[in-house]
Amino acid sequence: MRKKIILSILSVVALLANMPVSVACDVCGCGVGSYYLGILPDFNKRFVGLRYQQNRLQTHLGPNGIRTPNSTNETYRTMELWGAWNFGERWRVMAIIPYSFNERTIGNNGLETGKKNGLGDIVIMGHYKLLDDVRTTGTNKLLIQSLWLGAGIKTPTGEYDTSEQSSAEMGAPNNFQLGTASTDFMINAAYDIRLMDAGLNVNTTYKINTENKHEYRYANKLTINALAYYKFNIKNKVRISPNTGVLYETQPKDVLYNRFDLVQSGGHSTMGIAGIEINIGAISIGGNFQTPINQNLADGRIKAENRFMTHVSFSF
Repeated sequence: MRKKIILSILSVVALLANMPVSVACDVCGCGVGSYYLGILPDFNKRFVGLRYQQNRLQTHLGPNGIRTPNSTNETYRTMELWGAWNFGERWRVMAIIPYSFNERTIGNNGLETGKKNGLGDIVIMGHYKLLDDVRTTGTNKLLIQSLWLGAGIKTPTGEYDTSEQSSAEMGAPNNFQLGTASTDFMINAAYDIRLMDAGLNVNTTYKINTENKHEYRYANKLTINALAYYKFNIKNKVRISPNTGVLYETQPKDVLYNRFDLVQSGGHSTMGIAGIEINIGAISIGGNFQTPINQNLADGRIKAENRFMTHVSFSF
């Protein structure tokens, strides 16, 4: 019976990894957006892995989100090499190296397309474990809490297309980029509390963007996600953790020449999340599906659709 459960879950993960999924913009997770962490793979010393994310959005929408002949469908696919290394009991360093595949179709008939493939902006983050508490409750249940505080830097390694910025000056969104051409900074906090096998993971990141050499500054962004999960242990060999929660992102409008707000930028979105994490020895695999619950992006001129993420990692 347990073997059937494991095979069924693995089949679902494989199916999700191959299903056609949708996309997003700067405020909602595209290649130049913030970096979603979620629940990290279980590891003691270090891990390295691959993560695939796919997002979709519609841009150049008319009033009230109505499609026009100039409306576009944009798809952002990103393969990330990522990993982390713990130093002692309290310190951790993490790196994310993205490679993006961006596609854009203009008009309802898809007569005009654009593609951009290449290295994105590399991220390096450091974390310190401020809280590490393990105790037994009055009912003899194990209660575990941890709190990590971190900061990071996003380097301008991805290519920046100035023609997109020229279009932005005429009222278009400046999302279809591999990088931002700016050095940006992130502050992060990750709190996890678990009573026996049931837990809650809360992760928040504030991204501070600087003006690039072309005098364009993507707005600062706040990202908060909360995931409830439950760990099923099978013969102490396989751990299966379904999870569900919400992701909230918000930012003001981008700024051009340190004085002009970009109309098709900024806003907020709330996404519902359902996912699963599976640990088999040193191997971790998982994925999640994210769907919009509420959004107001670029004053309704941008619409985020579904997202998908899957990963495989190895701890050693």
